[in-house]
Amino acid sequence: MPDVIASYYFRPRSDTKPEQAAQAICEEETTGTWTDISTRADYVKRLDGGVESLVKQGEGYLARIRYPAEIFEPGNVAQYLSVVAGNLFGLGRLDSVRLMDAEFPDSLMRFKGPKFGITGIRRMIGSKDRPHVGTIIKPKVGLNPEDTAAVAFQAAMGGIDLIKDDETLADQKFCPIDLRLPLVMQRLEEAKDETGREVLYAVNISTRADRITERALHAIDLGANMIMVDVFTTGFGALQALGEDPRIKVPIHVHRTMHAAFTRNPEHGIAMRPLARIIRMLGADQLHTGTVTGKMSHDATDMKASIGVLTCACAGMKPTFPVSSGGLHPGTVATEIATLGTDIILQAGGGIHGHPDGTAAGARAMRQAVDAYMGGISAEEYAKDHYELERALKKWGTI
Repeated sequence: MPDVIASYYFRPRSDTKPEQAAQAICEEETTGTWTDISTRADYVKRLDGGVESLVKQGEGYLARIRYPAEIFEPGNVAQYLSVVAGNLFGLGRLDSVRLMDAEFPDSLMRFKGPKFGITGIRRMIGSKDRPHVGTIIKPKVGLNPEDTAAVAFQAAMGGIDLIKDDETLADQKFCPIDLRLPLVMQRLEEAKDETGREVLYAVNISTRADRITERALHAIDLGANMIMVDVFTTGFGALQALGEDPRIKVPIHVHRTMHAAFTRNPEHGIAMRPLARIIRMLGADQLHTGTVTGKMSHDATDMKASIGVLTCACAGMKPTFPVSSGGLHPGTVATEIATLGTDIILQAGGGIHGHPDGTAAGARAMRQAVDAYMGGISAEEYAKDHYELERALKKWGTI
């Protein structure tokens, strides 16, 4: 039976040899403990982990470690993570350690993955190959339901493909889902009547895991055509419950708020790549993967690695649509697409609502920047006869 291969970058403590440090990871995550024990039967040895390779990399080392598939409970992602990303982060023999990736054999890939994926969402929107353009309701919290719907309408009229709640908006009294969602969908239907274009609205249904499916189904009853979940604050089990429920017949947009607590330190924690791999397995149709030009810390190599595991052939699963979000505006579009490809969602909040002429103009400017790139024309040249883009570039410039 093929086993699990996990890759780690680590720096050993000064008094520990790298081989000892790598072995310490194996032992901690499989059958070992800190001392000799009388309960270790000979037959347990088959479940020991093994160091497949160990190479010097910069100031540290890169180890590939094999974990026997038998120690994993098929389909139990919480238990998968307890092995590949468990107590090893606190080991005294390591000054730092970072899980770079984890590859699972088909025997442990008991997941259906996204219900829609890139192709399904493109079919809903009616686009073949261009990047999608999305926006976030801004300010992220505080607007009442009527004003939220009005902002959504303006964005839809400007040519947006996706509108989503921000990560901190859920079901607060100032903008409850029961009022917000029907009003937004009503305004999007009005925009569709005028433009003929379908626009998705990812309503944030994040809540405690034992209630999230109920909230999602309620949102769908209210007319939701997409739902959104904050995966790291609600938990992988919450996403799995949504992804595997046949009653959830709308795409799932996954926000990665809190991810940088694990992913930001290049020498310690968990890279986004294995997390993206798991999130796709659990059913995410869209997932935030970061930007190469925006306001957040970014590493283009890491981002492309994450996008790679979302879109590669894997156990027959549909590919997840990557989302570039955080500080984007029309002047960043060309660099984002050139670096990350056209199977990407370019999601701008302030870069749309901050346009000098308002939300609809900001949405048009983003679409114009995409059209310019797809036509092989620079944004500056295209802006000469596209007023909204010209105004955006004058305010923010290009990157």
